[in-house]
Parts: sequence; structure tokens; C-alpha cells
Amino acid sequence: MTNTLFTEESYASYKPLLFTLAYRMLGSVMDAEDIVQEAFLALQGVDAGHIANPKAYLCKIATNRCLDRLRSAQKQREVYVGPWLPEPIVADLPGGDGDPYQAYVRQESVSTAYLLLLQQLSWTERTVFLLREALQFDYEAIAEITGKSSQNCRQIFHRAKRSIHPGDEAEQALRPAAELPAQRKLVEQFTAALASGDVGKLLNVISLDATLVSDGGGKVSAAVRPIAGAARIVSFFAGVLKKLDPGFSYRLALVGGQPGLVTFERGSASSVFTFGIEQDRIATIYIVVNPDKLAGVH
Repeated sequence: MTNTLFTEESYASYKPLLFTLAYRMLGSVMDAEDIVQEAFLALQGVDAGHIANPKAYLCKIATNRCLDRLRSAQKQREVYVGPWLPEPIVADLPGGDGDPYQAYVRQESVSTAYLLLLQQLSWTERTVFLLREALQFDYEAIAEITGKSSQNCRQIFHRAKRSIHPGDEAEQALRPAAELPAQRKLVEQFTAALASGDVGKLLNVISLDATLVSDGGGKVSAAVRPIAGAARIVSFFAGVLKKLDPGFSYRLALVGGQPGLVTFERGSASSVFTFGIEQDRIATIYIVVNPDKLAGVH
């Protein structure tokens, strides 16, 4: 009888690891979940005795599947309507019912800005960077996964890391939990000002040179170019508020492990807001309204 790696224990042990790698590579929750399933299906019938490092073996499968997806999606991205934003991971704010899934999702603390910065790296740089920075693989294991020398992987990692400049908004991706209350308070102030239409309060929480980026994917109405400047952003929201459905509602949530906002119309999620915060002001507002990216948001 084959001693297979495909067991419930191995699935539970490695699923978070593979999801973390795939989601950060692709920026898509649905694709990342598919990658996890494909990686484990590829293990069926594989003799565990022939695999020296199951963790690296699974990551190699997942990495190759991710690269296949990236190649097939490249042309689609080139004709994507308007800005592209990653699919949001949404969880309840801390203090919920202790659901293990919710607890795990809170740990997947990756800001929208950080994910966008990863998208600017080449596929090879992104792979090496994530395996080293996020998953803590040594260079020998990374070399095994990528098929490159350990020295080459070391050089690729340092080149990729230099692309993430200290001080960038993206460096706030992994904020310590102690900072969440301050972020949450700012998001609450923004939400209250927006809901009441109080322009003065809205301007108090948004940087003068703030930017708004919205992703409709050509499926729904959205700004096809980033909106720069607090005054223009306020005008944009004023127009949106006039068109809201009478059944509109919203709730605060964790999005990518950080305080965000989810809006609903007719019982379904209509948008997810995430924020880039600098010097106690909102510097960037990211809004996903593409319905394809909101299918899993409740």
C-alpha cells in the first residue's frame, strides 16, 4: 500500500502555507483556493517515501500552478478595464465568535498596497521574495523549488527587496495588532463622515494629496483612472451617495487583516474599501466594486 502524502493531516498542516503563497502570488482568493486543491490532488498516489521535503515539494507544485495562471492571465490583464486591485480577503473584526476560519483570515494580514507592489515584481522575483520573506524558506529550499542556484536566489531576493522601499505605504502591510485600534478609529471616522455626507469631517481624515483607486473591471460603474486630491475625492463620493440604493448598508470588517469597510445593496456585497494610512491620515482609498471579486464576500 502506498504511503501517500495526501492525508487529512497534511492538508490541514499545509493548506494555510500554500494559500498564503498562492494568494500573494496571484492576488485572487478564488485562484489561490484552486491552487491549493490542485497541489493536493497532484499528491494522489505519490509515495511519501520518495519525497525528502514535503513542504518544499508542495510549494513547488503550487508555484508552478501559479506561474501557469499568471501566464494565462497576462493577456486578460493587458485589456483589463481601469485599475486592477487584488480580490479582498474579508473577515469579522476581532471579538467575533472564534470561528477558526475567521481567525486564520485575520492572520493573512496583507495590505492592498503591499499586494500591488508584489505585482510589480517579475514572476521570478515575486516567487523568491515570498518564499523567503513570507514563508521563511532557506535559499537551498528556494533553489529546489525554483530550479535556480541558491546564490542566484539570494541575489534575486535582495533585488526584489530593494524594490520595496522603506517608508512606502506598502511597508505597513504587516502592522502589529497593537496598531489596529488607531487604524480602526480612523476608518470609523471616515465611514461616519461619508455616511453623514459631512465634507468637513471627511477632509479631516483624508490627506490633501490622497488618491482613490477603484476597480470595476468593466463590469460596473467605476472611475477608470485614479482620482487624485482630497477635493476631487470628496466630489466623487458626493456623486456616489446621490445614487445609493434605498437598501444600502455597510459594516466595518478586517480586509487583508486591516480595518476596512464593506457595503451592501439588495443584500449582496457591492464594494470593499481598504485604506493606506500615512501620518494618521488616509493617504489612499482602494475600492473593489468588480462583482467577480465580491462573490465570496458576505
